[in-house]
Amino acid sequence: MSSPTTLNSAISQIAAGKTIYLRGGTYNLASTVTIERGNNGTSNAPKELVAYGSEVPVLDFSAQAFASTNRGLQLFGHYWIIEGLEVMGAGDNGIFIGGNNNRIENVETHHNRDTGVQIGRYASSAQFSDWPINNLVLNSYSHDNYDTDNGEDADGFAAKLTVGPGNVFDGCIAAYNVDDGWDLYSKSDTGAIGIVTIRNSIAHHNGQTSNGTSTSDSDGNGFKLGGEKIAVNHIVENNIAFQNKKHGFTYNSNPGTIRLTNNTSWDNGQSNFAFDLGTHLFTNNLSFAGSSSDKTSGTDVGNTNVWWKNNESVNANGLLASSADFDSLNPTITRNADGSPNLGDFLSLVSSSDLKGAGTPSGTNIGAR
Repeated sequence: MSSPTTLNSAISQIAAGKTIYLRGGTYNLASTVTIERGNNGTSNAPKELVAYGSEVPVLDFSAQAFASTNRGLQLFGHYWIIEGLEVMGAGDNGIFIGGNNNRIENVETHHNRDTGVQIGRYASSAQFSDWPINNLVLNSYSHDNYDTDNGEDADGFAAKLTVGPGNVFDGCIAAYNVDDGWDLYSKSDTGAIGIVTIRNSIAHHNGQTSNGTSTSDSDGNGFKLGGEKIAVNHIVENNIAFQNKKHGFTYNSNPGTIRLTNNTSWDNGQSNFAFDLGTHLFTNNLSFAGSSSDKTSGTDVGNTNVWWKNNESVNANGLLASSADFDSLNPTITRNADGSPNLGDFLSLVSSSDLKGAGTPSGTNIGAR
């Protein structure tokens, strides 16, 4: 406490099992902060970069120019924990994860000029065996990210193009990003990415920033789950998408078997669920009040999905959703002290709803829990 050092110096010196504490306040940074390849903790002794107590350190990279080389914080090492930081203003990604077995927890990324938190290979020469695996992004918030050239790239969260298996987003919120909330794009140049899991998360009002800025090129999907007709069997469970510019959940040409379980999609600009092709598995999903019909190619497991088609609720077993099924349709999204989402009564089912206990396995509700 009496003799602090610089962030870059601390990163270069820290031993496995040790912790770097960042005091609260704003750190104005003009250059990317990088945790280099080989700067690793271990499974039993990770390295940590965390906020001190309840203080909030803000890494402000607003001095950077808009450029793909100007990321904020790059994590190329393995077995790191980054917790409690706020990262803003980077010329590209706010936080970029290229290492393995890392945990990013209770961070906030905003007003970066590409995606807030992105997972991808650490170098263009890295082959599939070196693509990042087993990273967890937990209870984090990414908002108001906007790329100033065309608004086509800045998502809240992304695991795309060059990611290996085992990457997870859990308890996160993506809101008011100019492109998508989540982007799991695969590209033919690099081939299929690994299976990504998204759970317990919320995407809302993507396709514009909180001041209303949008572009004709911005997509505005809540959860974009593929690209370029490449099959990847992602896992998407217990998430909520609402009032996004385009689709709530979309396969985005992924013809594989995405497993979607207990998700709720409400009042999105186009369809709540857009799955034109594929053998996707739908279980206990709830769609209500979208602007156009859901497309649901795949298996309706146990007829447990309540869709929105032709401006009405549809279910093979006769279950119907209406506004009376919900405690509230007034969005009230806050974050708990650990960063996890708190919705209050928003989109929760009233005790008398016939959607309660109507899912599978027996006693499971329809929609997000």
